[in-house]
Amino acid sequence: MTDEVMIPVRLTRVVLREDTPQQWIHLQEQEGERGFPIVIGTVEASEIRRVLHDDATPRPLTHQLAHGILTALEAQLVGVEIVDLRDNTFYAELVVEDAGGGTSRIDARPSDALALGLRAGCPLRVAESVLEQVRIDPSGAGPDPLPPDQLPPDPLPPE
Repeated sequence: MTDEVMIPVRLTRVVLREDTPQQWIHLQEQEGERGFPIVIGTVEASEIRRVLHDDATPRPLTHQLAHGILTALEAQLVGVEIVDLRDNTFYAELVVEDAGGGTSRIDARPSDALALGLRAGCPLRVAESVLEQVRIDPSGAGPDPLPPDQLPPDPLPPE
């Protein structure tokens, strides 16, 4: 990891579509209007939806299990960072603090990292260089990697 500026973001939209295995989430900077979509799988999108709606499952699913393991080991997920974009693939890292105060960075797919990060209630951040590559904002600046028909309004309830 470099000394790159990390921009706090929030999840603003989850789009679940039954007719495709590709689902969409949209992240937006907390103190601005730049945002961007990420294509994720149905399993991860469903887990994110469960977290947002506080839906319980009878037994722990994978992301719930990972969160439970961290808790049992007295470790804490303290951040999720989207750190790179290469060949149209986003790269993320989990920032984990152990019981002794040490910090580890763990490579993760953004969809898994975000699902786990939302469950843990930790900050979400994206590297400035990544945000500049993919940003979409109301002024129309930045690329728009999604066709308009793929971005139906599906806002999350206000926090």
